[in-house]
Order: sequence, then structure tokens, then C-alpha cells
Amino acid sequence: MIRADYHMHTHNSGDSDAPMEAMIESAIAKGLERICITEHHDPDYVYVEPEKEGMFTLDLPAYRSEYEKITPLYADRIRVGFGVELGIQAQIADTLREIAASCPFDFIIASSHLCHRKDVFFPYFFEGRSVQESMTEYFESILENLNAFDDFDVYGHLDYAIRYAPEEDKKNYRYEDYADLLDTILKKIIEGGHGIEINTGGLRRGLESVNPDEAIVKRYRELGGEIITAASDAHEPSIIADHFEVTEAVLKRCGFRYYTVFSGRKPEFLPLE
Repeated sequence: MIRADYHMHTHNSGDSDAPMEAMIESAIAKGLERICITEHHDPDYVYVEPEKEGMFTLDLPAYRSEYEKITPLYADRIRVGFGVELGIQAQIADTLREIAASCPFDFIIASSHLCHRKDVFFPYFFEGRSVQESMTEYFESILENLNAFDDFDVYGHLDYAIRYAPEEDKKNYRYEDYADLLDTILKKIIEGGHGIEINTGGLRRGLESVNPDEAIVKRYRELGGEIITAASDAHEPSIIADHFEVTEAVLKRCGFRYYTVFSGRKPEFLPLE
């Protein structure tokens, strides 16, 4: 049974209003033994909506101060990691390295929210071309990111962009259509000593599988991938550990008998049974 959720956000992230205490208390109530808070930090983010300027720039000192004040109050009930979700873009690799070295993080997620300075959340990313063209560009940008930056622990929701594809295209999305490119990405992640996560956020957005798709998780394992974390991507207390029964089933079908947690950027493997 999975008892650790390693992807969640509090009010320190621009798209969450959740108090840190509420997230921790929910995790305890759900029987978790470990969590990691992973606030958004997307330097050089391109804001389509000007009124949201700065939304994804993390105030790291304020976040760290709150973490150090609050988490000791729960130390006898749950282990809470200090993490960050970095929005990766190849052209800001030096900035990302500086951020990664600036704090004693337990865990760093690298995520691609932007593709060549286009936010995949918005419909314009998919408009005027096939979903395969859009997803190919997205995966190509991930490979560019991997070639530029490697100071992270897992790559988050590896096929994140498919969450926001037109509904009719989500059903036709297959690993096989991008196999060569995805294999190159997965090999690069593995060779760098990094991992991936199983993120259940897509299940809340109409996907029939987790992010990345189960076929990608299976291929990651076939290629020798070992590091894999369980991630709800919760932005509110009720979503913590969401669909973790699905995550556990996917892990087992793909040949995993464990999942991964981190402390001080070092992985630890915990049994599923």
C-alpha cells in the first residue's frame, strides 16, 4: 500500500489556496506516513493572462520559513519533505541550477508546463494542427530540457500536455505514436540517475490513465527505470492520495514491487506490500 504522496501544493503556489496545516492534517487523516510539499516555481513563465503576472514565481524564503515553522509540529505523526516543482525551459538552465542549489531541498520535480514558451494548458497549443503534431513538439521540448538541465530527482507528469488536448483526441493517444522519441527521453532520464512519477491529476481531467500513460510507465521499467514516485498533484486537502489505488495497480502491472520517496535528494525504496 502506498503511504507517501510526493507532489502537492499549498497557498505558496499561485494556483492553490490551501493552508500548509490543512494539507498535512489531511495526509495524516488518510493514513499517509510521508508527504512532500512541492510548490510551483516557473521562472520566465509566459503569462497569457496579464492579470496573473507573477503567479508562478515562488517566494522561496517565505515558503521555507513557513515550512520550518509548521512541519515540526507534526513530526511525531508524519514526515513532511521540503520540495519544489521547477518549470523547466532549456533557455533558463543556469537560473534553474541556481534555484536547485539555493535551498536544502529534499526533492525536486522537473516539469514541462510550457513548450517552446507556449502554455499547453490553453487551447491555442493544440489549435490548427493534429494532436500528434502538438504532442511531438511537446516531447521534443522535454528532450531539449533534459539536454540542458539535470539537477532534479524525477520528471513530473511526463505527458502532461495530453490533459489539455481536445476531448476526442485524448482517447486516441498512444505511446506507440511517439515510441522512438519517448524511448530517447526515458533512456536519458534513466542514464542521468533520475526517475519519473505516476501522477493521478490527469484522471481528474478526463484521461483514462495516469500521467504518464501506463504504457510509458511499463516502457520505463523495461528500459531499466527504477525510481518512481506516487503523486496526487493535490492543490487542496481532499485530493491528497487521490486514486492511489490506481497508481498501485499500475505499478504492479508494470513490474514494480516498490515505490520511491526522497529525503535530502536521496531515494529510498518502499515496498508496495
